[in-house]
Amino acid sequence: MGLGWALATPAVGPGWALAGPWLRPRWALAGPDGTLPKYAVAVNGCPSPALVELGQKAKAAARAVARSSATVRNEAILRAADLIEEEADRILVTNADDVTQFEATGAEHSSVDRLRLDHSRVAGMAQGLRQVAGLTDPVGEIVDGWVRPNGLRIQRVRVPLGVVGIIYENRPNVTSDAAGLCLKSGNAVLLRGSSSAIGTNTVIAGLLRLGLEKAGLPVDAVGLVADSSHESAVAFMRLEGSIDCLIPRGGPLLVAAIKEHATVPYVLDGAGNCHVYVDSAADLAMARSVVRNAKTHRPGVCNAAETLLVHRQVAASFLPGLGSVLPGVELVGDAATRELLPSVGMATEEDYATEFLNLKMAVAVVDDLDGAIDHIARFGSGHSEAIITRDLATATRFTTEVDAAAVLVNASTRFVDGEEFGLGAEIGISTQKLHARGPMGLRALTCVKYIVHGEGQVRS
Repeated sequence: MGLGWALATPAVGPGWALAGPWLRPRWALAGPDGTLPKYAVAVNGCPSPALVELGQKAKAAARAVARSSATVRNEAILRAADLIEEEADRILVTNADDVTQFEATGAEHSSVDRLRLDHSRVAGMAQGLRQVAGLTDPVGEIVDGWVRPNGLRIQRVRVPLGVVGIIYENRPNVTSDAAGLCLKSGNAVLLRGSSSAIGTNTVIAGLLRLGLEKAGLPVDAVGLVADSSHESAVAFMRLEGSIDCLIPRGGPLLVAAIKEHATVPYVLDGAGNCHVYVDSAADLAMARSVVRNAKTHRPGVCNAAETLLVHRQVAASFLPGLGSVLPGVELVGDAATRELLPSVGMATEEDYATEFLNLKMAVAVVDDLDGAIDHIARFGSGHSEAIITRDLATATRFTTEVDAAAVLVNASTRFVDGEEFGLGAEIGISTQKLHARGPMGLRALTCVKYIVHGEGQVRS
């Protein structure tokens, strides 16, 4: 398919723009044999005309969405939810093809799990959209206001960001979650998913666009980049003048590519190297339950625990039974851990720094709370950190001194999620501090505008 190819199929609806390959083969990061690691791309290209057109259409649609009423935006979201339920079988058939092709590449189980949909997950996508439609509209919310001595009345009011770009891997549910949140908050959304999920994403995006059409909103408020090559990823990151905020949903290589190549503003949905610290004052039965849930509930997601820290005073009581707490989990540990669990492998510093995203966990024995905090400061990714303790002073120090987007006391890291926090389906979990941190719901997809009312005042 050449540049500017227009594609209209029953899956995506009329007017669907397909951005094709575009960069010359000027490669960075190529190995001696000429092969390329993931996201190694040409570095001197610019977005193709087709991709630019897709961005311009989204920009125009964003203005219409921003001035639409909450009622109309909710209608579009609810119609999309109904369509996803009605077309569940078609979504699942397409997804099964995506999964089969992805498994044939030798992909890890956790990656396949993120890609795979079933009836429950599709129903969850529809329900997530309905929950978002039911949330309070943030657009137009007055954050604060004041009157100056000269009589000027100043307000800060929430307004949409404009066009939100989402670049993500393997999770087709992100397609509906992101679109729902962006539309609810008055934004348009440009979606760039992975090659492994392109079929599923195309069907879901087409249904979202049909929901917009039925509600009388421009279909280009939801756009999907159909070219899933790594070259197109960099082009997407450089879509200046169209994308107002870029949010990546993927692993460390994607995040590194964003840092290296993006020329549009971005918020990092970073790695989740999450810890659970079992304190000397912990309820050990509670600790076992939390550790099991944090590690094994869904090991392939960013809020799963990757490292277990245990206070030396309770290590002899807690660690020997860890194998029954974490069946099927490969454990690696430091010397103190291996004295109590001789069968586990030796942990390296790389293990402690790794987001495994599978059934593997690093374990370390620490001397005290300071040791736990120091370990997290050294190896943590700023995502989610948990402590199990019955001591209020210890819990307070942990929540105060640990630098992370979310810090939990006596609860699983798996709760760090927009829906679990009551925010609706999240757009991501930010591990940076500007402009959003932690699970990003509707308000994180807005910014503030100063509105000033006067009566003819002039500055002297």
